[in-house]
Amino acid sequence: MFYRPEAGHGLPHNPFNALVAPRPIGWISTRGGQGDNLAPYSFFNAVAYVPPQVMFASTSAKPDRKGTKDSVAQIIESGVFCVNIATGDMRDVMNASSAPLPAGSSEFQAAGIQAVECESIDCPRVADAAAALECRMTRVLPLAGKANMMVLGVVTGVHIRDDCIVEGRFDPRAAGGWLARLGYKDYTAVTELFEMERPE
Repeated sequence: MFYRPEAGHGLPHNPFNALVAPRPIGWISTRGGQGDNLAPYSFFNAVAYVPPQVMFASTSAKPDRKGTKDSVAQIIESGVFCVNIATGDMRDVMNASSAPLPAGSSEFQAAGIQAVECESIDCPRVADAAAALECRMTRVLPLAGKANMMVLGVVTGVHIRDDCIVEGRFDPRAAGGWLARLGYKDYTAVTELFEMERPE
């Protein structure tokens, strides 16, 4: 099959949501004038090693935030955010934190998630996350389409849960594996690994 996105695909669900998968989940925590916020984003990835940098994209808006969501609005306000690495053992609370709560409502409280303070930025993080990346925003870019925004940040601090360091490597299989989005309502927890050497 071939289709042009502007003409539609004729399927019951949008296939694009599942074509680029699995996608890691950036569980973004922020702090703003209205309080603390926590929300998962599956358009998320690392983009550079030195200095370490990440990005995530927000693709819709809320009626109580002008043209965006709480996370982006609060990052523009504060200039900082934290990426909490979601794992299989936290999938239910991660999903609960995606509820469309009014601006100023804390997903930490609503979903019963323990928050602790970051070290290098003024922002909360998920206490039990397998890892957390404290970030300073470098830019927020509008993307094509309504309310599509990309946030880029440089990592200023890294937290790793002790039980997720195995033989000197980050390995969150003890926490249920890396949680990833497959599209539609589908997720996976990555627990099977294999190695490959690059060609010389």
